[in-house]
Amino acid sequence: QVQLVESGGGLVQAGGSLRLSCTTSRRTNSNYAMAWFRQSPGFEREFVAHSSRGGSTDYADSVQGRFTISRDNAKNTVYLQMDSLKPEDTAVYYCAATPAAGDYYTRATSYHYWGQGTQVTVSS
Repeated sequence: QVQLVESGGGLVQAGGSLRLSCTTSRRTNSNYAMAWFRQSPGFEREFVAHSSRGGSTDYADSVQGRFTISRDNAKNTVYLQMDSLKPEDTAVYYCAATPAAGDYYTRATSYHYWGQGTQVTVSS
């Protein structure tokens, strides 16, 4: 069992930045693929960013070039640096982990473990 705890959400003006953190209860290093998803009221949970077990990264088109996913394995922590934020980035952001997502890393159903979520609100 892996427990995930997100932090770092909050209220920010459009154009601003936030950094989300996800601390895991186990060493994540190369054992887990990690990802960030987000969900707005009335919408399905959507993929934001993925870090594979091998260290490669992938992003949704909507955040490419603005968001960066990274890991600090010594701290068992995964980050999501969010720059140039837009009002449409407003959502609850979730951290997720799985032993291996393979080609299906954009699917929420590929992930076994989830955090409780952290709210990000971007004002215009």
